[in-house]
Amino acid sequence: MKRLVTHSRKISALCGLLILLESPRSVMAEPTPAAVATFNSYSKAVEARLVQQHRSANAFLAPAASDPKGAETRLRQGELVIEQLTPATGADFSGALLHHWRGTAFAPGAKAADFERLMRDFSAYPQHFSPEVLHARVITQSGDRMQASMRVRQRHVITVVMDTAYDITFGQLDRAHGYSLSESTRIDEIAGAGSGAERALKANEEHGFLWRLNTYWSYEERDGGLYLQIEAVSLTRAIPTGLGWAIRPYVESIPRESLEFTLRSACSAIKK
Repeated sequence: MKRLVTHSRKISALCGLLILLESPRSVMAEPTPAAVATFNSYSKAVEARLVQQHRSANAFLAPAASDPKGAETRLRQGELVIEQLTPATGADFSGALLHHWRGTAFAPGAKAADFERLMRDFSAYPQHFSPEVLHARVITQSGDRMQASMRVRQRHVITVVMDTAYDITFGQLDRAHGYSLSESTRIDEIAGAGSGAERALKANEEHGFLWRLNTYWSYEERDGGLYLQIEAVSLTRAIPTGLGWAIRPYVESIPRESLEFTLRSACSAIKK
């Protein structure tokens, strides 16, 4: 019975994706100025809240929305705590969808300094975050600020390759508490990746799988290990009217699965 349900979900996801791919390209193109403005405003609000968190060791990480004490027990038992923070209203607007997820994990025996070194070592990202990250490099760096680029591959029924660029800032409250803020400055969908016909798609050719992505890490060393918390705020194309039943579960699963993969990969890398 379980296999039948899983199979049915895969068929629904495939059907929904085919509808998404075949819908008019005119609604895909680039996000509208209103959508970008809303994304930027929402991201700034998240960043303002994080600034407040990062000023105090007592509230450096955001508590789980439900059962905070129970969440810490689960974390130390090796579970991930994943929360959807996307606002109930205003998530679907101006031809775009806003996604906001938070994930928390605990890495026994890990140190804050080790995790900061891991996050700064971009050349090793393809090793630590394979198979999603194919290439990564630092473009410019000045102290705790850097510009970096990555080629990423996501497999969700189909495979999508994107070239991305980010502005990244690192910081710390003290030796046991650190954070990083990463804001996307360019995301290009790539056709024919790795072949002689490889090229970046034009705005009116892209499918709008990912228009913007801001990622915020917070980490705290205590209880004999390291608590890792990541928040991701992303912007994608909206779901065509009337097709939510087929596409929404698929579209909303991508940000969660990507966040879980990143968090698990980071925990695995720091343990090694």
